[in-house]
Amino acid sequence: MTMKWMSVLLLLQISCYFRSGNCGKVLVWPLEYSHWMNLKTILDELVQRGHEVTVLRPSASIFLDPQKSPGLKFESYSTSISKDDMDKIFTMLVDVWTYEIPRELCLSFSPLLQNLINEFSDSYLRLCRDTVLNKELMSKLRRSKFDVLFSDAIAPCGELIAELLQIPFLYSLRFSPGYTMEKYSGKFLVPPSYVPMILSGLGGQMTFMERVKNMMCMLYFDFWFETYNEKKWSQFYSETLGRPTTLTETIGKAEMWLIRTYWDLEFPRPTLPNVDFVGGLHCKAAKPLPKEMEDFVQTSGEHGIVVFSLGSMVRNVSEDKAKEIAWALAQIPQKVFWRYDGMKPDTLGPNTRIFKWIPQNDLLGHPKTRVFVTHGGANGIYESIHHGVPMVGIPLFAEQYDNIAHMVAKGAAASVDFHTMTSSDLLNALKEVINNPSYKKNVKWLSTIHHDQPMKPLDRAVFWVEYVMRHKGAKHLKPLAFNLTWYQYYSLDVIGFLLACVAIMIFLTIKCCLFVYRFFVKKQKNKKE
Repeated sequence: MTMKWMSVLLLLQISCYFRSGNCGKVLVWPLEYSHWMNLKTILDELVQRGHEVTVLRPSASIFLDPQKSPGLKFESYSTSISKDDMDKIFTMLVDVWTYEIPRELCLSFSPLLQNLINEFSDSYLRLCRDTVLNKELMSKLRRSKFDVLFSDAIAPCGELIAELLQIPFLYSLRFSPGYTMEKYSGKFLVPPSYVPMILSGLGGQMTFMERVKNMMCMLYFDFWFETYNEKKWSQFYSETLGRPTTLTETIGKAEMWLIRTYWDLEFPRPTLPNVDFVGGLHCKAAKPLPKEMEDFVQTSGEHGIVVFSLGSMVRNVSEDKAKEIAWALAQIPQKVFWRYDGMKPDTLGPNTRIFKWIPQNDLLGHPKTRVFVTHGGANGIYESIHHGVPMVGIPLFAEQYDNIAHMVAKGAAASVDFHTMTSSDLLNALKEVINNPSYKKNVKWLSTIHHDQPMKPLDRAVFWVEYVMRHKGAKHLKPLAFNLTWYQYYSLDVIGFLLACVAIMIFLTIKCCLFVYRFFVKKQKNKKE
């Protein structure tokens, strides 16, 4: 670390000491790609407030670059999984989910998605094993005396490390398939009658048949789908901790859940005191564009520009599909910024420029931007909401179908099916969103909701991390449901007791009636005799 950064960190820690005395030491168990980008936003803010943040960085890490995060400390160590192995897993997950898994119904996910998730689960179990069985690393972490562990819930192991170090931990999470982790570990309330299951592709007010589909999705994820191989993880956790436990139980010990969404994207549902919705925490004001890009924007005149990006994880759009996209983009009067890393299509129009990377947030914040063509990733969706830009959604995998479905339901986007999309489909969607003012009006309304909060999402996220550090946890915010067994939680014991009481009362009533009946029958019989 340079002398400049050392001086800055020292000054921050000194100012924190005199300001509140609440500077703490944060240990981080991260995940890759957009998950890391969200987590890093919070970590950078913690560093700015004087906290010491240490990120566990296995040798298999793809995105965790110490050179790009000078304010963070990285604890690097070797693992049996290589960076190529990890990259292969994520690439396969995206490619198979995008091109091979049908989208008709949740049940059609199996067994392809289950096989993919199993590979991800087994790889992270190896990574976890390499981490917690590294005696030198764990001894060093114990000596460091951290105050809290901050983890991405989709990457298991953070909770185990926190248990071994005997420190509280909290989660950053967008979703788990079918909300199973949230329901069974976090005790979230997710009524299927009006809350669309994640990965169902449903949004807004559901019809009867949509509620049937929603219920089928919930049952599928509850009883057939496994987000992780529970048996393997629970066995490893029990062996490591030296006592019987389960993955679900250990995850349930999280003090706080910071959910990366908000009511501008989601539909309202019941929540708990130890849950906060911090969607869009990475959003920020737009910065000026590089001169070359700004010059291109200014050539658009009154028509403005279109921003087109299918994210960083999609790498193999076919040549034919790229030609169809390029042809559609060539038919509109707007100038187009297209993030694309493939071969230049021969149908590319003069109004379209291809970039391997674009400053997406800055482009969306430009006053000449008319529409954002997106795959529906949560980060891009929130940047679009933040700047009030309507969308054309081309969802590809994971929760992107749900994100776009929610935006369509709220009138802020049009949707196109990537697999069946023709040039005309994309062109018609672009014309609809650009020329119909209702899309702009609706997304502006969502933007107002996003900005009209008592605290910024990033400030709330940082507040809860500091809160857990100050109070050595947040047990007083956790529902007492954690003290109940599953049958107590659903009041099955109470229902059984009441049913038994009713049954006994009915039985005794019948017995009494029969006794009285027999008594009178016998009495009448004696009179006749």
